Order: sequence, then structure tokens, then C-alpha cells
Amino acid sequence: MQKSQKIAIVGSGLVGSLLAIYLKRAGHTVHVFDRSPDIRNINFSGRSINLAMSHRGWKALDGVGVGDEVRKIAIPMDKRAIHVKDKINFQHYGKEGESIYSISRGTLNRKMIDLAEAAGAEFFFEQRIWDVTLATATLHIGETERGQWQDLQYDMVFGADGAFSRIRHRMQRQSMFNYSQEFLNTGYKELNIPANADGTHKLDKNSFHIWPRGYYMLIALPNLDGSFTCTLFMPFEGENSFASLKERKDVEAFFEKNLPDTIDVIPELAEDFFKNPTSTLVTMKCFPWTYEDKIALIGDACHAIVPFYGQGMNAGFEDITILYEMIEKYGDDWTKIFSEYEISRKPNTDAIAELSYRNFMEMSTKTADEKFLLQKKIEKRFSDKHPDKWLPMYSRVTFSHKPYTEALAIGDQQNAIMDQVMKMDNIEQLWDSEIVENKILEFLR
Repeated sequence: MQKSQKIAIVGSGLVGSLLAIYLKRAGHTVHVFDRSPDIRNINFSGRSINLAMSHRGWKALDGVGVGDEVRKIAIPMDKRAIHVKDKINFQHYGKEGESIYSISRGTLNRKMIDLAEAAGAEFFFEQRIWDVTLATATLHIGETERGQWQDLQYDMVFGADGAFSRIRHRMQRQSMFNYSQEFLNTGYKELNIPANADGTHKLDKNSFHIWPRGYYMLIALPNLDGSFTCTLFMPFEGENSFASLKERKDVEAFFEKNLPDTIDVIPELAEDFFKNPTSTLVTMKCFPWTYEDKIALIGDACHAIVPFYGQGMNAGFEDITILYEMIEKYGDDWTKIFSEYEISRKPNTDAIAELSYRNFMEMSTKTADEKFLLQKKIEKRFSDKHPDKWLPMYSRVTFSHKPYTEALAIGDQQNAIMDQVMKMDNIEQLWDSEIVENKILEFLR
């Protein structure tokens, strides 16, 4: 246990709620503020990409004993179901028994707030934090930005308030604070596949479904009620883009031509398309993440990434795992805890940002390519036979706790080797032969 401090967390999302549980465990008084209403009392839809929980996320949840509660609301997905032209290719993730888990963001967020309250954290909803005095960890709260503010002083403040964080906004106005944000020219829109009349799923429920189409793609992740949350990723402008789909007939014709096997399973297609907002995708990086022993950013507030590796939440939860390791190591020396936390995490979150950006190309283009699927089969076969020599990059990111920086570096080396292997004559016939296996071993030497 640490010496008890009075700590504020700004943001009641997934990372803020889990952090509250950890800080309560360490013996602190914890107040969580959020400008939105309590998500447990509102209907949540129209702007969610379902979450894919993997090893890093589970480690953080199990670290405070709440993993099993969350497993009750999760569906394992052990493979990709890739919808191309008139068939579905299945591509298994990881080893036998390894899955990522689909969880509805709204369902998980409600559960995390319940668990944090049960642990003793106090939540304050519809409270607008307009500013923070860094040196004294004082929050400035009020109805409007120009009106009367109330000052709330704490021993420290955590900014868990997302990619457009108010806490970071104040830190950005110091000298020597680096900050960048980059929007993709691709946006996303939520669609929905309802359950069958008997409550069963219309598609295989243990798959992550992808319709790869190059510059755009559709994905679908299962929900407990038999439905799927679908996300359409498309450029904002250009030929096949959100701008080109202006009317109901445009949307229907587009799906009829390009995604014909979805027409029957998305009955409310045009309604959903025009009702749900088109959202943006941003990568945000900054440094430093902390101020003395008073202020720390965590999760998307310091490293927002695009969702194409399913690691946004997992990376945010891993921030907490690492922060807690530093707490256990350095006791009450918060200056040291904060400094070691940001130094440890920054290179790794930069690496997953890069990997997430690249994975968009893999999901939208390469998964439709037979040669790419063959490459993955060769890698899987080799990895199964030589697990000490080859862990595929996806497994290194998703099914391990190894640093993201390592996944990026080793993944680049592996790609260079596979580029050579795929150039071998008759690779389509030889792929599962000793010749190919020995070639990879030779490259690894």
C-alpha cells in the first residue's frame, strides 16, 4: 500500500475506470469526473467499433481480479472470416485455443464503472473540467468555459479523457511539449446486422468478419444478443467514398455491386447509413506525458491510434499495468513512478501506432490476396514447427506481453525473409515442404 493520496481522474471511459480500481487498491481516495452523462443511463449506439480484447487487456483486468466479470460479456473470435467475391476464406489467429474477444464498448464501459464504484471510487458525471493548474493539481470546473468556475484541489490528476483531452490541452501550452495529430482521409460509419428471429447469429459468431475491398472495407464483430456491430471504413472523398453516397439509391446500388452478400443480413442498411454519424480516425502523439509528481496522461489522451490492430484499449490497459509495476517498484516516489512510466511506454505506443496504420493496408487489401494468405499459412506452419525461432507478428502483438517495439522490429525482419521466400519458384506447390522450411532457417541464420 502507498501513502494515501487524493487523486482525480478526468474521463470515465474504459481506461479511467480501470485506473480507478487500481488506485483504490493502492489505498487512495479516487474521484472520477466526466463531462458526459452516466453511460449506464443512456442508450449507446451509432459511433462504436466493437472492441477486441487480447492478452494485454486481460492481463490488466486480471491484475485486479475483474477479468472473469468481463469474460461473461465477451465472445471469443479464433479466426478471420474473409468475404471475397463468392466465398469465405477462414484465417485462424495464433495457436489452437488463442482468440481475441469481441465486446461491445458500451456494455464494457457500463461494467467497468460498476466495478470501479464497487471498489470504492466516486464518479461525478456531467461535470465539465475546463482547465487544470499543473503545479497544484487543481481542476477548474464549471457550466461554461467563460462562466463561473469552482476550484477542486487534489494531490494528483490523471488525464484519461481521450484523444481530445482537456488535461493535455493545458500541458501543450508549456514550452518543450511535443504534439502531433494526423487524421486518415478514411472515416468510418456504424451499421448493424440484427440477430435471427430465434436470437442466433446470422454469420459465424466466433469469427472477425472482413469484406476487404482495397481502399474501403466492412468489418463485423459479434454481440451477445445475436447481432453484429459492423463498421464501414471508407475514404471521405473520391470514387468509392462517403461523399459519393448521397442518397438512399446510391447506398443500395453501392452495396448491391460491391458487397452483395451483406444485403440480406443488413436489413436497415440505408436507415443506419444516414442515421449514424461518419466519424474520423486520428493518430495522436505527444511527450512528455507527465508533469512533476502532479499530472499524468494515460490511454488515448497521450497516444490515440487508429483501430486496425484492435489494440487501442489493450494499449491503454497496458499503460495501467506498467504504471502499477512502477508503483510497486518505487513506493511513494511519484516523480520517479511518472518518469519511468512515460519512458517505458512512449516508444511502445509509437510502435503500435505505426503497426495499426500498416494493418489497415493488410486488412483492406492484402487479406483478399491469395498470395498473402499463402504467406500467412507458410509462417504459421513454420512457427508451429519452430516456436522458439518464429512468432508471427500478429501473435507477438496480440497473444503476448512482449513490447510493441520488439514486435515492430522483429516483424520487419520477418517480412524481409518472407518477401524472399514468396519469390521461390513454384511456391504454391512447395509451400509446406522441407525445402521452404530449410530456406527460412537459412535466412534466420
